[in-house]
Amino acid sequence: MIKDKESPIRSCHFVYIVALVFGTIIQFSDESEFVVDMSKTSLIHVPKDLPPKTKVLDLSQNNISELHLSDISFLSGLRVLRLSHNRIQGLDISIFKFNHDLEYLDLSHNQLQKISCHPITTTLKHLDLSFNDFDALPICKEFGNLTQLNFLGLSATKLQQLDLLPIAHLHLSCILLDLEDYMKEDKKESLQILNTKKLHLVFHPNSFFSVQVNISANSLGCLQLTNIKLNDYNCQVLLKFLSGLTGGPTLLNFTLNHMETTWKCLVKVFQFLWPKPVEYLNIYNLTIVESIDEEVFTYYKTTLKALKIEHITNKVFIFSQTALYTVFSEMNILMLTISDTRFIHMLCPQEPSTFKFLNFTQNSFTDSVFQNCDTLARLETLILQKNELKDLFKTSLMTKDMLSLETLDVSWNSLEYDRSNGNCSWVGSIVVLNLSSNALTDSVFRCLPPRIKVLDLHNNRIRSIPKDVTGLETLQELNLASNSLAHLPGCGIFSSLSILIIDYNSVSNPSADFFQSCQKIRSLKAGNNPFQCSCELRDFIQSVGQVSSDVVEGWPESYKCDYPESYKGTPLKDFQVSELSCNTALLIITIVVPGLVLAVAVTVLCIYLDLPWYLRMVCQWTQTRRRARNVPLEELQRTLQFHAFISYSEHDSAWVKNELIPNLEKEDIRICLHERNFVAGKSIVENIINCIEKSYKSIFVLSPNFVQSEWCHYELYFAHHNLFHEGSNNLILILLEPIPQNTIPDRYHKLRALMAQRTYLEWPKEKSKHGLFWANIRAAFNIKLRLVTENDDVKG
Repeated sequence: MIKDKESPIRSCHFVYIVALVFGTIIQFSDESEFVVDMSKTSLIHVPKDLPPKTKVLDLSQNNISELHLSDISFLSGLRVLRLSHNRIQGLDISIFKFNHDLEYLDLSHNQLQKISCHPITTTLKHLDLSFNDFDALPICKEFGNLTQLNFLGLSATKLQQLDLLPIAHLHLSCILLDLEDYMKEDKKESLQILNTKKLHLVFHPNSFFSVQVNISANSLGCLQLTNIKLNDYNCQVLLKFLSGLTGGPTLLNFTLNHMETTWKCLVKVFQFLWPKPVEYLNIYNLTIVESIDEEVFTYYKTTLKALKIEHITNKVFIFSQTALYTVFSEMNILMLTISDTRFIHMLCPQEPSTFKFLNFTQNSFTDSVFQNCDTLARLETLILQKNELKDLFKTSLMTKDMLSLETLDVSWNSLEYDRSNGNCSWVGSIVVLNLSSNALTDSVFRCLPPRIKVLDLHNNRIRSIPKDVTGLETLQELNLASNSLAHLPGCGIFSSLSILIIDYNSVSNPSADFFQSCQKIRSLKAGNNPFQCSCELRDFIQSVGQVSSDVVEGWPESYKCDYPESYKGTPLKDFQVSELSCNTALLIITIVVPGLVLAVAVTVLCIYLDLPWYLRMVCQWTQTRRRARNVPLEELQRTLQFHAFISYSEHDSAWVKNELIPNLEKEDIRICLHERNFVAGKSIVENIINCIEKSYKSIFVLSPNFVQSEWCHYELYFAHHNLFHEGSNNLILILLEPIPQNTIPDRYHKLRALMAQRTYLEWPKEKSKHGLFWANIRAAFNIKLRLVTENDDVKG
């Protein structure tokens, strides 16, 4: 019989299977020649060029129809072979006789109708022949030698009581029995299953349950049924089928997967299992059809500890909510999980409840749930994750009568807290509180249980922690990840804090005093923040280096500079900045102090040495020299036109004109005077410079009047500058009247220096000494000058 089959969800995945498959892959993943994955490649036969050292071979989901000895005989080290979802119709076990290390063989979801039995390697641990076209269970007597076999998957359309006798002595962990195509006959069949811990039965997904085979099992600990479709008429067929399987004292775990039923039948299943030894009842993918009416349920004394229902699809749109919720709320068990059902409410038990654990994840509960409920005094853990809670104050009010409540998870809701709502009324027993993924702000710290030890506030809208918060002395673990905090909180209000998670926030400059403030901290996770690489951050980096490497989680991979841009992406451990830029005192000493010294020096120069005056003179000198470079070449050839340029104060002009000039000119010494030789149209400074440059000597008539004349000082400055510029000795100083040193201004330091270092001629008061004075003057002039025309003078 050939037909395509829909793969059911299978949960027979014990640790040994996971370890076997994935452990083998991990073991050889470093060398690609050991692992060959050719699934979903449209193969029609096993490739001939497989690496001989292959350990794991995946040929699933192809179009392979035949297997031959030559296909895999050369793979002597093969351990895992997957051939599921192909078109193989016949199997000769002897093709595996050379694969002595084979541990995992999956031939499920093929078209196998028969098996040729031969001895098979005894190392096999996982053999899956389920979802094929066998009429009878494909059990070879040689399977009895598979002493290491843990998992066995089978298919059959007919069952006989002793079909599994050849492997009765094996201690299997799981048997998967595909009964999708089991054919009902008038004669009732039986099957005895020995020595397996878990039995997984898969029925047809689209047919109402009608299997009436009598299956008995010894030492069965876990039973799973997949694809159970019921109505009010065949409900009893299922209960009768379960009678032989659920009576044993070892069956503790019972799972129903992909179950479609009426509410009435579901309550009957609960009532049937209530007195049984089953401790854990799990229902996955439950669909309720037809109607939901109030049903009588008698809560016998039960060994059932936990009921878990995940993913309910309710196809009944009009029904009594009380009829539905009452059955669950009054259950006398310890643990109840109803998740992903979109229930809008849950009733408070009418009598003091035995519940210690309630999980209502992913429903539509509102703030009204469990309000004024005083019958859940034994409840220790309450999970209301992914519901529609909005008011944190009402959530706290909900807990006030849950006197044993220690753990509360209300994450992934829309909780907010407005202090105008009133003071929170948490029960004092809560020590673990999960408020993550809500809409809470800074005010949440004013609405927390008094003995809280573990607090999860990640993914909210918190910007800071109020400094005046009290009552959190017992808090040991705080998760503030994915908020908008700008600073690391200190431990002033968290004196017992040992674990802090604050990654993915807005912390740019974590305080270097954090570890001093938080002496008990043993784990800090603060990576993935926009760290500003600055001097303050350098101090924090140094403090990180002083604690154990186990304390700062994610260091250094998750700690990188975000700005300035030049450091973006740089690990904090590699960030370096100079001591000068971080030490304010040193920076002041290095920059400010020299600046002050310079300012004082400039002030001294300005006040005592008339620095602005000298700068102005240098500027004028430079401008004059620049203009001189623009004169034609023939005019640049300097020619001395005067024996001397005379600089004097107007107050001393009488002596200069009556004594000095006549005595010099009668010796044919040509004199340059400003009143007769300055060229009109040129600036005074430019005329002074030109006259000094065209004169062999510069005579300065010194007196107290000279000292007071700024123009005389200009002339002396330019003459002295020209002296060094030309490299000659062209100054003649005549002291007409004595000048006391203390009368010379500080800014005339050049005059002081000249009078101290150079010989000057002093005009004698006695006439008898005048002859010697004039002789010394004449001796200074020993050059013959080129006679110049009047035009030359004008040009000069």
